[in-house]
Amino acid sequence: MLSSELLLSGLKVNLGITSPVYDERLTAYLDSAKQMIEREGITLTDSAEDTTLVIQYAAWMWHERDSGTGMPRMIRYALNNRLFSEKMKDAT
Repeated sequence: MLSSELLLSGLKVNLGITSPVYDERLTAYLDSAKQMIEREGITLTDSAEDTTLVIQYAAWMWHERDSGTGMPRMIRYALNNRLFSEKMKDAT
């Protein structure tokens, strides 16, 4: 499964956070992001693509808490492409 340390480190870089004060909260966002992605039917792997997807999703969740904005198209497209790719592999 995806490395928790790698995900947390990547998310902190993405958000520009250096302090460990938010680590517990950010880890909760990462866990939620993984669960929400898997709920869409995606099986996460250790790939760089899936690591990036989880980090982007969690970063959006972090920013969305204040702004209330919808999911960026970039993330929706990545989720759709990832899901379609996985389903096509299953169909063959």
